Amino acid sequence: MSKPHAIVIGAGFTGTAIAHDLALRGFDVTVVERGPIASGTSGRTHGLLHSGGRYAVKDQESAIECIEENVILRKIVPEVIEPNGGLFVAITEDDLAYKETFIKGCEDCGIPVDEITPQEALRLEPNLNPKLLAALIVPDGTFDPLRLALSFAATAKKNGAVFHLFTEVVDMLLDGQGNVTGVKVWDRTNNTRYDIHSDIVVNATGAWVGQITKMAHAHVPISPTPGIMVAYDRRLVNRAINRLNRPSDGDIVLPQRRLAVVGTTSFSIDDVDYVPIDRQQVELMLQRGAELIPAIRQAKERGVYMATRPLIGASGPGRSISRTFKAYDHKDLDNVDGLVTITGGKATTCRAMAEKTVDIVCGKLGLNIPCTTAEVPLASYRAFYD
Repeated sequence: MSKPHAIVIGAGFTGTAIAHDLALRGFDVTVVERGPIASGTSGRTHGLLHSGGRYAVKDQESAIECIEENVILRKIVPEVIEPNGGLFVAITEDDLAYKETFIKGCEDCGIPVDEITPQEALRLEPNLNPKLLAALIVPDGTFDPLRLALSFAATAKKNGAVFHLFTEVVDMLLDGQGNVTGVKVWDRTNNTRYDIHSDIVVNATGAWVGQITKMAHAHVPISPTPGIMVAYDRRLVNRAINRLNRPSDGDIVLPQRRLAVVGTTSFSIDDVDYVPIDRQQVELMLQRGAELIPAIRQAKERGVYMATRPLIGASGPGRSISRTFKAYDHKDLDNVDGLVTITGGKATTCRAMAEKTVDIVCGKLGLNIPCTTAEVPLASYRAFYD
């Protein structure tokens, strides 16, 4: 009996995690990506391994997903994670007033949280604002974005998945009833065009999912929402530093290798392939980041970059849109069979997003194969290029 064949469009965190899951469940897997691994949003994240604390008050579904997957990723891919922990710090009286609400939210979501004195916080992180009023420890971490995606991809490849990089999906293959039977692609490495047939196509293109579903005369309700991040040339902190308040612009400072990264903003766009840098937002990151870590003002700007989040919602950006994820079977949504779309979520939840998506794929094909990705250690990211 031949294996079922799945095409995965997109090789970011979610696409590579889906390829890994499908391969473990016995599928023939073809991954199509118009650039290199993690060339879209996944390669432009700030690399926060979420504890769920940011969402524990207003988006508890996302918070619970984050803390559960935080624990799993630490176990299956420790090579790419810096398990350095995180601090939520109060700088103003308004921040301080949020503390009890935050603690209760964390407790409700199962997120470990401990209060330490401002003096203890300054001992741990000497570059914190010395005027801080309170500090709470949560199990945040940081990860290397490219290496995380490569680890999933390397493991999928080891188990038989085939990657077509620099290969763009230009259209869907449809049967006489309008159902998806594969994709038409353009291989940019040699300027050839060809068709790939499959039993199922998974759309894991993040902020670009709408462009893919349109090819199948289908749709998905997301709001592409970019955010700007600024990297500075000094590693000023060793933990993830969060503002103890409702999520807002410039309220995170993260360590990444020898840098400090401040993020992020949230706004709307018309074209996901063109997100210009707004210098006012860069200045805002400096201003807000310096409220947490004053020494940022003495550091040099190393780089500015954007990531476009595929937030679930019919229209409009904003911090109120849920950070959870949803997988759509387009047979149910648009009466178009053969296509499943996954969108929303966080880098931290990519494994869970893959599990949910592949569960739907298996259900559609009448297969009862359990997911094992929470227990299977990932291969080294280096192995993708072996």
